[in-house]
Amino acid sequence: MVTIKDIADRLGVSVSTVSKGLNGAKDISETLRQTVLDTAVEMGYTNRKSRKEENRQLCLIIENMDYEQPDQFGYEIILGFKQAAFKEGWDVTVVPTNHDFQKEKNYDSFMLEQHYSGAFILGFSLDDPWMEQFSKTSFPTILLDNFIQANPKVGSIGTDSEEAIDMAIEHLITLGHEKIAFLNGSGNSMVSDARMKAYLASMAKHQLPVNPNLAVYGYYVADAAKYHVSSFLDLGATAILCGNDLIALGVVEACKKEGYQVPEDISVIGFDDLPFSETMNPPLTTIRQDRLELGKSGFYVLHAMSEELAFSKNLLRPVLVVRESTAPAKPRLILRKQRIEKDSVKNINPQLYEQYLKQTY
Repeated sequence: MVTIKDIADRLGVSVSTVSKGLNGAKDISETLRQTVLDTAVEMGYTNRKSRKEENRQLCLIIENMDYEQPDQFGYEIILGFKQAAFKEGWDVTVVPTNHDFQKEKNYDSFMLEQHYSGAFILGFSLDDPWMEQFSKTSFPTILLDNFIQANPKVGSIGTDSEEAIDMAIEHLITLGHEKIAFLNGSGNSMVSDARMKAYLASMAKHQLPVNPNLAVYGYYVADAAKYHVSSFLDLGATAILCGNDLIALGVVEACKKEGYQVPEDISVIGFDDLPFSETMNPPLTTIRQDRLELGKSGFYVLHAMSEELAFSKNLLRPVLVVRESTAPAKPRLILRKQRIEKDSVKNINPQLYEQYLKQTY
């Protein structure tokens, strides 16, 4: 086990200097303090405070996700994590972060400096600087809707996208829908790619053709709808499956502005079952993620990993909640010619589209 003296010997400084660097003392320079932290991480040092039973500190690091209000996606995830941690006597700190902070601060250095024993990571994109660092971290770390290979210290939790999307497609098929559009969340996101892959696989499974202009990436916000709904309608879509409930909210409003009624003219399905989905006009058919259980699962897996158990992918089962935004299909004419949209899966993720083509031809 690496000691403070080992770090001091490596750097050629005193033990007291290393101790000051590890504990945030103000009487050494920021440069030297960062050198101490970086060297400690490199040598695999674990802060004694994080090993003590009485110092049970976890952090929940969050980016690109709303979480402060009950109707926001991250709220129940954080609540579930805190509830489970409280029962086991762990303290939890919520740490908002951003791309710039991650560029300035090494992940393991941050964990060591703050005396955290493990972390639950929410809302990260694939290009976040810490995503690469997770592959080498020595701290127990759980990622929501992301995955790191070959590091037993890092696990993943989420909801089964393949099962979820297939449930939605099958529901629409029973209503006679064949031209089913998918308005996904943002590119450069592992969960967005997982859901797009699930959509293409389900369409292939049910022998339904996919127009690449009906399978597009947007953003996980309501405004994403206004850039794509008109095109979907012109291409004859009778149903629109959405990457989350916020997108679905925007889709319903955009359809109304185009003079189409939901579900009489076009059906809409969301994803998440956020509180507002039940009170929408019409109430939204959606795929429920049990966010409270996601949060609790995040803690349980993280706690197990702190006991040297290695976990990989851990998926919760989704539930299809059928409400009034889906109805029997009403076939419509195609109103414009084919052209490849810039946000089409064929442009954003051509490999996924090629896999679909291989499944069907």
